[in-house]
Amino acid sequence: MNIQADTIQVYDTTLRDGTQREGISLSCADKLRIARRLDDLGITFIEGGWPGSNPKDADFFEQARKISWKNASITAFGATCRAQGNPEDDVNIQALVSAGTQVCTIFGKSGPARS
Repeated sequence: MNIQADTIQVYDTTLRDGTQREGISLSCADKLRIARRLDDLGITFIEGGWPGSNPKDADFFEQARKISWKNASITAFGATCRAQGNPEDDVNIQALVSAGTQVCTIFGKSGPARS
């Protein structure tokens, strides 16, 4: 992807954050269709979901790798590994790697330590 310095970059979370409402459940085909429309609109980054959370999201990333996106980079969403854990042993970190995206969005957890 070639992005110029004066370009506005949009990061869309519709396929993950936008589906957290009660009563909304997108199939893999739905997510791919929406992602194609977002790509057609020129969205720079499309967050495909959390690949370690469910088989549907893992399937989305597998299917998305087969598509030539015109404008967008598909991104995977996830979290840092657990305290006292190693990334190479963390199932969610490994799912991010397996998603095969060029971009991952990783949030850091904070709060009191639990034993």
